[in-house]
Amino acid sequence: MTAFFKIMGSGAGPGTPSFFCDCPGCREARENPACVRTRSGAFIAAGQRNILVDTPPDVRAQLIRERITGIDDIFLTHWHYDHFGGLGELEYYVKLARKERLTLYLPPSAVERFAAAFPNLGGIFQVISWEFNRSYLFDGLTVTPLAANHGIETAGFLVATPRARLAYFPDTAGLPADTARLVEGVDWLVCDATFYGENWYPDTHMSAAEAINLGRQVKAGNTVLTHLSIHYSQPVTSRELAAYAAQHPGVSVACDGMAFALPG
Repeated sequence: MTAFFKIMGSGAGPGTPSFFCDCPGCREARENPACVRTRSGAFIAAGQRNILVDTPPDVRAQLIRERITGIDDIFLTHWHYDHFGGLGELEYYVKLARKERLTLYLPPSAVERFAAAFPNLGGIFQVISWEFNRSYLFDGLTVTPLAANHGIETAGFLVATPRARLAYFPDTAGLPADTARLVEGVDWLVCDATFYGENWYPDTHMSAAEAINLGRQVKAGNTVLTHLSIHYSQPVTSRELAAYAAQHPGVSVACDGMAFALPG
């Protein structure tokens, strides 16, 4: 059975376009909807299970755009607003359609923060602390949280079927040695490329050039640049990003709705 991994949002925290910005990238996105980047998140279809990875503030619009009508499980990479801010959007789906709590896998350090931030959603989610390096099985596909470098407790996820492996690390500055070893040789490395030009936050994010180098380091079959901000350091358009990636074999730029088939 083939599983599918879809990039729901390919943007960093500001999104593209931003209401406050008139840089070339934001102007491009206003003129061309294909260049819009909502905040980072992903979707996995594994047999009868539908899984969200992160719930950015844009998650409702993302689900409508992709015509996704059901969710079973949610994994959060970490507790930063651009990755959890849309949790409340699932409330009425559970109350009016699903009628059963969603399983929400959180970083252990985020469990108390979730309860404090969303005190009225206890009946919406069954909260479970994910464990680093533990594989969670869903209809022939495994989701394994692996440590990332992002300042707070953060995971990327190794998504694997018997015949394909995809590593998703939207927020990380390189990879810890153990994580790099575990993702070596993946078919796809979908990873943080927040900056184009100078990396303002080298301890928590990567530039496009650093992401490409990481892909080479772990011998990824394909490297896909995501969590892109066209505002930071050096503004850039999607057209310019695509031209830059084309100079590097096996490198591409993520876009909202981009999908990957993982044969079982």
